[in-house]
Amino acid sequence: MVLKVFFPSCCSSAESGILIGRWISEQNSAVVLAVVHFPFIPVQVKQYLSEVQRLTKVSFSVLGSWSNSKQEKEESLSEFLEDLGTIFSHEPWIQISKEGDSKFWSCSTLQKHSNNSKEEEIVLVYYDQRKVMLSHLHPPLDTATSADHKADDASKLSAIFNTVAKSKILFMTDRYDEGPIKLTHWQSDGVEASIIVELMKQASVPACMLLTFLISLISGICRSRVLKFWPLSFLWSKLSTCEQLGHRLQHLQVISSIKKAQNQTQLMRKANVFVSLLIDVALGILLMSWLYRKNRIGHLADTLIPVADHIAEELQDLLQWLMGAPAGLKMNRALDQVLGRFFLYHIHLWISYIHLMSPFIEMILWYVGLSACLGLTVALCILSDIIALLTFHIYCFYVYGARLYCLKIYGLSSLWRLFRGKKWNVLRQRVDSCSYDLDQLFIGTLLFTILLFLLPTTALYYLVFTLLRLLVVIVQGLIHLLVDLIDSLPLYSIILRLCRSYRLAAGVKFRVLEQQDGKPLRLLMQINPLSYASVVQTYRLPTYSCYPKDSWTSLCKKLFLGELIYPWKHKGEKQD
Repeated sequence: MVLKVFFPSCCSSAESGILIGRWISEQNSAVVLAVVHFPFIPVQVKQYLSEVQRLTKVSFSVLGSWSNSKQEKEESLSEFLEDLGTIFSHEPWIQISKEGDSKFWSCSTLQKHSNNSKEEEIVLVYYDQRKVMLSHLHPPLDTATSADHKADDASKLSAIFNTVAKSKILFMTDRYDEGPIKLTHWQSDGVEASIIVELMKQASVPACMLLTFLISLISGICRSRVLKFWPLSFLWSKLSTCEQLGHRLQHLQVISSIKKAQNQTQLMRKANVFVSLLIDVALGILLMSWLYRKNRIGHLADTLIPVADHIAEELQDLLQWLMGAPAGLKMNRALDQVLGRFFLYHIHLWISYIHLMSPFIEMILWYVGLSACLGLTVALCILSDIIALLTFHIYCFYVYGARLYCLKIYGLSSLWRLFRGKKWNVLRQRVDSCSYDLDQLFIGTLLFTILLFLLPTTALYYLVFTLLRLLVVIVQGLIHLLVDLIDSLPLYSIILRLCRSYRLAAGVKFRVLEQQDGKPLRLLMQINPLSYASVVQTYRLPTYSCYPKDSWTSLCKKLFLGELIYPWKHKGEKQD
């Protein structure tokens, strides 16, 4: 059986001593964590290991001896290291020695209570203790046929990673401590810390308490009965700006929570939310500074009214074209004139409303620009709501045309069943046979003829306004995709993958260092970082969606039947 010894590369130049770590019997592996130097008292070493084991809940033990012989003859030291196996009594007792400047190491085991005389094959694996302790091993995301095998390998690796990660208390002892035990590990030259980070930790507690109080106050106002009355509740549920503000309020509650993260996933979610919110606010402030520089708000307000007038004129020209003979088609003149004048009257009302609001548009845009300090996503949601308000007449035209077209389609389908002696059973939700008398058949034939000859005129208006509505929906959809991208993108995880790729580990790879007959195989364990696609898939933040998601088949069916697409409804609500 192969014995695997995981040896920290930071201890390769340590002075002679004993090896402490964890023995994993299921894998026949030994994870070396530190080297205890001479002189030491064995009782103190046992007491120290029991105390660390009590705090970390990891079973530590003395695994063997380490000999770094810089002189040619140190037989007394070798015999002394062998005798330590009787004091600490660990099976097997691992002996690792480095002879002078030789690149080959010798590694052997002593098993005093074993009857197996066959010598075990030993594999010496070097690992970077700092990277392994700071990294987080992720389970495999693929569901291939070898998923069980990969999961088994991941569980074996996770035992090694967890052993090093849980030994943080052991690594807090450096050579400057005046204790009776001297250790060599990755932090033996001094505990790694940052004064700025420590100061930020101390200042974060009162800041989080203040932020929690403000957020609880705002949440109480939002849950008050004042916002549940009809006008405010309607606006809060229909405007995407209110939804985004509520979404960011939840993010602030996550950040300001003084409750410690229970695992790595919660910690990464907090960090991703914090960085996403920070970058969102920074981009919003840059946008706000750009808007208020060189009076761009005034130029935008001066441009908005002519653009609205131009769109209204184009719609009027389009309606005049539809009221004639569009593309040489023969339309029902009476219905064509009624629909055309009805829509022209709505455009006239809309132009009057825009010109009535024109003196206040610059002031409205000035205050709207200030909202960019809440984040770029809030500014984009306000832009989407402004587009929805400016194109409200197009939405009304689409609803009128869709309802009229849908009424005729369902009327024609019902009358077509009448010709075949069928009817729709509402209770059983199916088509049943039915007998009709002569008067019913005559009236049905008359209505079917009228609806059939009026259908092309209605369908043309419905087609034109549906295309205009789809154009507005596409623009709003692109804005919401950008908002969802900013909200859901795990920026902290991506930056961590870019700067410190070992922190997000997908697995390990082994590189052969030296291999010689009679000597243990020496391998170097290197961390395989998680791919960028896996980082986004694993740590992607949840978002909200203002519109229900329909398949292409469902969308085409709704377009053909005249049902409303993407109305001002939220996901999960019933559509009209």
